[in-house]
Amino acid sequence: MIEIKRASELGDSAQRKISEIFVDGFGEHLNYFTKDNTKLVEALEHMFVADFFYVAIIDDGIAGIAACLNGERSTVYLNKKELRKHLGFYKGTLAYIFLKPEFQKPPIKTGDKIASVEFIATASKFRGKGAATAIINHLFSLQQYNEYILEVADTNTNAVKLYEKLGFKEFTRMKEKHSKRSGVNFRVYMNYVKPSSI
Repeated sequence: MIEIKRASELGDSAQRKISEIFVDGFGEHLNYFTKDNTKLVEALEHMFVADFFYVAIIDDGIAGIAACLNGERSTVYLNKKELRKHLGFYKGTLAYIFLKPEFQKPPIKTGDKIASVEFIATASKFRGKGAATAIINHLFSLQQYNEYILEVADTNTNAVKLYEKLGFKEFTRMKEKHSKRSGVNFRVYMNYVKPSSI
């Protein structure tokens, strides 16, 4: 049984767990700033806006995360002081310069009824148990949205397959500027439109 909750319902301890799952899922792309995952978790813990994150709970543990919002505000806010405190002045400043435009950029498509689904990740020990599917299906049930968009790296073939299975379709792709460094060729943008709103 997978239960989906808004992270803000779980209190302050959820921030740390969200950061752990985020680093578990995306940390390899951030190891320029530190190869110490615990330090990275602590550095990023402050940025997640709990009201906009949904979590999948399996056996009383947070198994997966995803953020969802209509693009008017950001689901994360980076704080330069926090980054410097955990990563040091130089790496913390660089993290702020590089990550802020990446993490806090507006979605490719916005509108009242359009949800941007971001930062989908599952904890290693819960992968393959349906956490991401459960969260996305829960997001589909939110009445305020008719369309959902997300961005995924073309090299993340497992994620692309999962999103396609859930009904997402690619609507555009953009060449990755720093593909040699990131290992990503294209950013793929996909959307899902509720059948009732077509």
